[in-house]
Amino acid sequence: MSLPSTPSDVAAGRLTQAEYARNFADAHPPLTAVQALLEAERCYYCFDAPCTTACPTGIDIPTFIARIAQGNLRGAARTILEENVLGGMCARVCPTEVLCEQACVRCTQEDKPVEIGALQRHATDAYFAQPGAPLFTRAPASDKRVAVVGAGPAGLACAHRLAMMGHAVTLFDDKPKLGGLNEYGLATYKTVDDFAQKEIRWLLSIGGIEVRPKHSLGRDMHLDALARDFDAVFLGLGLAGVNTLGIAEPASTAARAAVDFIAELRQAPSPAAVPVGRRVVVIGGGMTAVDAAVQSKLLGAEDVTMVYRRGPEAMSASGHEQQWAQTNGVRIKHWGAPQQVLVADGRVRGVRFARTALQGERLVDTDERFDIEADMVLTAIGQVFEAQPLGLSLDLKGGRIATDAEGKSSHPKIWAGGDCRAGGRDLTVEAVQHGKLAAMSIDATLRA
Repeated sequence: MSLPSTPSDVAAGRLTQAEYARNFADAHPPLTAVQALLEAERCYYCFDAPCTTACPTGIDIPTFIARIAQGNLRGAARTILEENVLGGMCARVCPTEVLCEQACVRCTQEDKPVEIGALQRHATDAYFAQPGAPLFTRAPASDKRVAVVGAGPAGLACAHRLAMMGHAVTLFDDKPKLGGLNEYGLATYKTVDDFAQKEIRWLLSIGGIEVRPKHSLGRDMHLDALARDFDAVFLGLGLAGVNTLGIAEPASTAARAAVDFIAELRQAPSPAAVPVGRRVVVIGGGMTAVDAAVQSKLLGAEDVTMVYRRGPEAMSASGHEQQWAQTNGVRIKHWGAPQQVLVADGRVRGVRFARTALQGERLVDTDERFDIEADMVLTAIGQVFEAQPLGLSLDLKGGRIATDAEGKSSHPKIWAGGDCRAGGRDLTVEAVQHGKLAAMSIDATLRA
């Protein structure tokens, strides 16, 4: 590779405040009241609706849409939130195009499903704007105490359901803010106006949940002690480890994990405070890669390329997400595996890739190489569960905590859910369902 003669350039404040405001505004503005009514009236209100079956949390979708059509937005929100307590966030980030909307019977007739996600947001936004009397109240207090470790979607859903059933919950998280990926791992333009924290404040208003932020498992508390001191423990630990490229990576802020870049942007006082390169390479093919790539472009990067080792059909980012990246000026290059981060004068200057190919079903590197200039490299090739903080022995499967269908682990007092649980799809909506089912299982066990 002939290295560029211009110096590497990673800097903050590339754009005007007006440009930042425009770039990081709500990516998908909500429906107006008229639009919501017209969209709700497109629903057939199917009996035994396939969209409900396709929803991981089992929301009665025809019922909440019918209530929107009737002008009963509070009732619609209740139908959503009683099954998915994070229904407002899921309406913003759930891949509805491959879940409930893909199952919509309208697809077979018009190739255009009812906009279920947008309608879900319309109902929940209306409720959060004017919540009025509480939708949910606590049952009489039990004498049981439950520790919930991890305040991401699974932990929050579990804590809320347990509190609603009368148990005293202590919610631990290692971060200063609750929310997990909803707070630290999603693109800023998906969750404008600090929505994640607004939703959490409402969730905690049920009462009965003591919050302990900045408490890390294995450092500030230990699982064996939690299992001894509490009647039950739920683990919603997420995936704390980040996969590496398997090649030498320079010790530079210009070569970093995409999840850290996204978290920095979410917590920054302004997008103007976050440095970005002029030429950015994002290695990976999932939603994290898309979020990092698009936001790099919105921060003012001139050239952003996503590189994935297989073809587009193998990417975990949906076709809709890939199109979103390309619409925002991101180039997607397939069939490339990183071989070397190119550095000159102590600065990142590019990445060298091997052209990949399939030999039968096996992916291999060919002898062909290609280079892409970059002054910033973000890696988004997956995260892994770190079992070491568990301390005591729990059965693992595929590197994550093995559980039954209700989330119960090999330890009689410990349940798990979300990304740390074996067999999940790493979806916010599925994590919510894990937390909900585990809470019901814990309640049944404690009352037996």
